[in-house]
Amino acid sequence: MKRIIMTTTKNTAKSYKLNTGASIPAVGLGTWRSEPNEVKTAVQVALGRGYRHIDTAFAYGNEKEVGEGIKASGVSREDIWLTTKLDNPWHKRVGEAIDKSLENLGTSYVDLYLMHWPSSTDPDDLTKHLEDWDFVDTWREMQKLVGTGKVRNIGVSNFGIKNLERLLNDPSCKIVPAVNQIELHPGNPSPKLVAYNSSKGIHSSGYSPLGSANSPLYSNETLLAIAKDKGRTPQQVLLAWGLHKGWSVLPKSVTIPRIEANWELDGWDLTDEDVKKIDSIQERFKVCGDSWLPVKVFFGDDE
Repeated sequence: MKRIIMTTTKNTAKSYKLNTGASIPAVGLGTWRSEPNEVKTAVQVALGRGYRHIDTAFAYGNEKEVGEGIKASGVSREDIWLTTKLDNPWHKRVGEAIDKSLENLGTSYVDLYLMHWPSSTDPDDLTKHLEDWDFVDTWREMQKLVGTGKVRNIGVSNFGIKNLERLLNDPSCKIVPAVNQIELHPGNPSPKLVAYNSSKGIHSSGYSPLGSANSPLYSNETLLAIAKDKGRTPQQVLLAWGLHKGWSVLPKSVTIPRIEANWELDGWDLTDEDVKKIDSIQERFKVCGDSWLPVKVFFGDDE
């Protein structure tokens, strides 16, 4: 028998205060691995449903569709938190890269601009890293965007403790990243990294919070039992777990019923005991590794 306990919890209205003073909505729509001609509708539907946080990246190849979806939604641009990311081969061309992304998105600014990976890839040979440049140089250039009106907040993505330490301790680092967007789900909880982010005033934002398509988490007995007890889907429980942990969550979907279901997070919550049970899940896996990059960026020190 399903035990549905209603509360006054309003998860969809949650936001997190960044070190810049800006507030990032707790629940966003992720658009990674979305097929062409699907993203515009997904963004339009999500915004119509109530989402106010859209996450994309130049590397996803869908910035134009995201912009079209925002326009088609009729929701005011000022009411939407829009994130995009600097692609690896553009590290030496930060100014040019943001202008291209803004053109694609059809907007004059983004709320958050992230360095997608700590890898300054040679644009002439994607198997190589630039010999005279790395992410510290890239961050120096990203800092110049602040105050231009094109970017309201800057941050990083896929940075572990080792690379964050190197960045933050460099004399050229004048602005602490507002956000570190990283893979976060019970199979890759990265507690040391999340704690490190928090200790430096950096907000953790979780991509692949559902463990991606065909996630092994969907067959996890602990998760299924909690979902059944709550009268909720495993996906909804995973999102509630991330919010309970204090990070923003970016579930990706282009399926309208799933986009809508992922937003049904109000009126119920997980107990501390539920969270402990999910924390106890032992299976470990990463959706996105670093083997495709010319440099190693994950060192196994964040767990």
